[in-house]
Amino acid sequence: MKKQLVLLSVAAVIALSGCGKNENAENAMTSNQGEDHSQMNHSNSSQLPKGLKEATNPTYKVGSEAIIKADHMAGMNGATATIVGAYTTTAYAVSYTPTTGGEKVTNHKWVIQEEIKDAGDKPYEPGTKVILQADHMAGMNGATATIDSAEQTTVYMFDYVPTTGGQKMKNHKWVTESELSPK
Repeated sequence: MKKQLVLLSVAAVIALSGCGKNENAENAMTSNQGEDHSQMNHSNSSQLPKGLKEATNPTYKVGSEAIIKADHMAGMNGATATIVGAYTTTAYAVSYTPTTGGEKVTNHKWVIQEEIKDAGDKPYEPGTKVILQADHMAGMNGATATIDSAEQTTVYMFDYVPTTGGQKMKNHKWVTESELSPK
């Protein structure tokens, strides 16, 4: 009886371990530069950086739907986004070497003004070195980055179901207004 209970317990552990698939691997990110975003942090957290201001008159209102025209993640392009938040800020594409080691990440979209250490209100120029305080990907927080481009815009946090299937992604950060289109 004891042996059967042990075997049943081992079988249950093995069966349940298959349920805990690595969500990050399933939702590996892609970009035009071939950037590997497989370490993207999908905490589903609605926590916002300090000082981020809500957009006063966003094109896409909270609760509305839009079509995503960005390929930050596999299954994102063409998916329907439900807008969770709209914020006025400067969005940056950045290049950095992760603090955890590994290859340099180039043209990562997007880090916002409020996710840069000691940023203040004045936007950074391309080529400026900054310290990131974003945790979108493993090794990003605390990394020294170079600003590749800057865009004063409305950024959106949203929920969506990938076109490739899988679980609903909640509170995804960020896409710019130009990466959305009316539904």
